[in-house]
Amino acid sequence: MSAFLFVVPPLTGHINPAVGVAARLAARGHRVAWVCADPVLVRGLAGADAEVFGCAGPVPGAGGVVRPPDLRGAQALKFLWEWYLLPLADAMAPGVRAAVAAFRPDVLVCDQQAFAGPLVAEDLGLPWATSATTSAEFTGAYDGLPKVAAWLRLRLAELRTRIGDPAGHTDPRSSPHLLLVFSTPELIGPQAPLAPHIHYVGPSLAGRPATPGFPWQWLNHGRAKVLVTLGTANADAGGRFLAVCLAALRERADRVQAVLADPGGALPAAAGDKDVLIMPSVPQLPLLERMDAVICHAGHNTVCEALWHGVPLVVAPIRDDQPVVAGQVVDCGAGVRVRFGRVTAPRLGEALDTVLHDPAARAAAARVRTAFRAAGGARGAAGHLERLAEESR
Repeated sequence: MSAFLFVVPPLTGHINPAVGVAARLAARGHRVAWVCADPVLVRGLAGADAEVFGCAGPVPGAGGVVRPPDLRGAQALKFLWEWYLLPLADAMAPGVRAAVAAFRPDVLVCDQQAFAGPLVAEDLGLPWATSATTSAEFTGAYDGLPKVAAWLRLRLAELRTRIGDPAGHTDPRSSPHLLLVFSTPELIGPQAPLAPHIHYVGPSLAGRPATPGFPWQWLNHGRAKVLVTLGTANADAGGRFLAVCLAALRERADRVQAVLADPGGALPAAAGDKDVLIMPSVPQLPLLERMDAVICHAGHNTVCEALWHGVPLVVAPIRDDQPVVAGQVVDCGAGVRVRFGRVTAPRLGEALDTVLHDPAARAAAARVRTAFRAAGGARGAAGHLERLAEESR
């Protein structure tokens, strides 16, 4: 039996992939614990009985950690690092050290944006694995932006002097021991790096807390089904886009029925009807089993969950890794990209018609689905972690 400590940021999309892996490890008799700045969020996703060590750190949407919704491109990336990721690492580090001392893990499993985990592990001489909840970091995203890449490396070096071993040299975004990427080269493309310690395990899907009150009987089997979602972190930026989606869907009401997630209440309460169901939250995984297309922000989890079900996409990236992921969707043929801030209802409707009716898009989505389901998912990731623990003894 080994002990695995999961170090995660308080972000749903970064915790969810790790939940299935942790559950597999626990089912095999291993000890599992978590360290996070929001223990309530972890227990809500991993189960009320999850062992969670709390730590300090900014929680999105609280205490001033609110990114202006109009930030895009390099400005959004700079804000993310300077006002969230780096302060999160500084704040988490003491709690991570305390959790290591109390739990005595054999391996730390660190989200790629929870830098405190790798730097503390390196300082203490412990093996650590990267949980890569987005593949954008590993596809040459910064090849054309050398100044940005250099700025990021400098910030990480400064962080290491504060919370890690100043003589260390590993990149906390990518473990040299084990890198678990929750995707496959069939989606990532030819840029996907290859090395003995890199394993593409595909999506890690696990049971999630039920969304009460979803009216499954509302779904009409005579029309194509479309899910519209901007994920859990973009409610502040989606008002215009959701309104455009609503208009495009209304024009296709005779042949399309849609479920639209609106956690921020951007649309009028009375906007929904028999053609478009608007809800603050939806049971995404069960819904995807019934969907024919997805319109989304190109968030990595949403894209991978849709393609796990062979569902093609219309992607409208907003910021961060989303333009890279959107490019992967388009390049593999499984979707169409539109401009989040400028798309019109006619253009969005045209893109939706393409993914609904073009056999090539559905065939490409099916190819990725086949690759995902052969990659191992949570079961495969747990096996790789077990081997790392055994080799490190």
